[in-house]
Amino acid sequence: MEMTTQPFRSVLYIPGSNQRALEKARGLAADAILFDLEDAVAPEAKAEARETLARALADGGYGRRTKVLRINALTTPWGNDDVRVLRGAGADAILLPKVNSPTDVDALADLLPSEMPVWVMMETPASIFEARAIAAHGRVTGLVAGTNDLAKDLGCRARPDRLPLMGALQTIVLAARAARGVVAIDGVYNRFRDEEGLRAECAQGRDLGFEGKTLIHPAQIDIANAAFAPAPEEIELARRHIAAFEESQAAGQGVAVVDGQIVENLHVVAARRILARADAIAGMEAQGR
Repeated sequence: MEMTTQPFRSVLYIPGSNQRALEKARGLAADAILFDLEDAVAPEAKAEARETLARALADGGYGRRTKVLRINALTTPWGNDDVRVLRGAGADAILLPKVNSPTDVDALADLLPSEMPVWVMMETPASIFEARAIAAHGRVTGLVAGTNDLAKDLGCRARPDRLPLMGALQTIVLAARAARGVVAIDGVYNRFRDEEGLRAECAQGRDLGFEGKTLIHPAQIDIANAAFAPAPEEIELARRHIAAFEESQAAGQGVAVVDGQIVENLHVVAARRILARADAIAGMEAQGR
């Protein structure tokens, strides 16, 4: 199971039509910017938003942040024009909404340069049933949980513990891990002024295995960044696991013991992943993103 060390703790939606927000995003502490031409833009503003976003990407200034562009679905009047105008604009990936099967990814891939990665919104019941096949598609490098649309389609109730969505959330993570190297990003938390609620949902998403969380407001960035980063005690324990295991290996033993718990090779793999993730976050922050 391969997991990227590239930080995706905070993935902030920015409306492609909002010039001020596009400018402000250049100085925000988000790991990734998700430039949105779909839900965040009214139908009558989509053509202008497309051009506004093209200019913003051409101007650059987003540093090491991953730039993901959510187009409109190809079945809408705007999707194909989004691709035509923006496929060479400098985004790091194109995010496709309303995906139901790998065939939908094929339709987009046929319109993109061969090196352009595709991210997928996992927001329909069909997408959850097809999650493994979607994640295994050769062009897909990211899965984004669309929890609002998914809850609407399921007709389930909103609960702080997200129990009605748990099967879908776990399926998304499982599909990403089975595909190896595919990023899994948790859905949004709608109450952007509720810091405690956001903190709890970030912790839940982290514990489920998501790399980060999509956000709807800059005020959510710091909480997501803290939740999805290795804590100091995790880093310290990871170093101790590695040191103890290497010492046991040198002594001809297959396992080590740390704080009364067995440490095997699989624990060392996890420990090295934690340290690599911490190093990647530190590197991004040292360079000011």
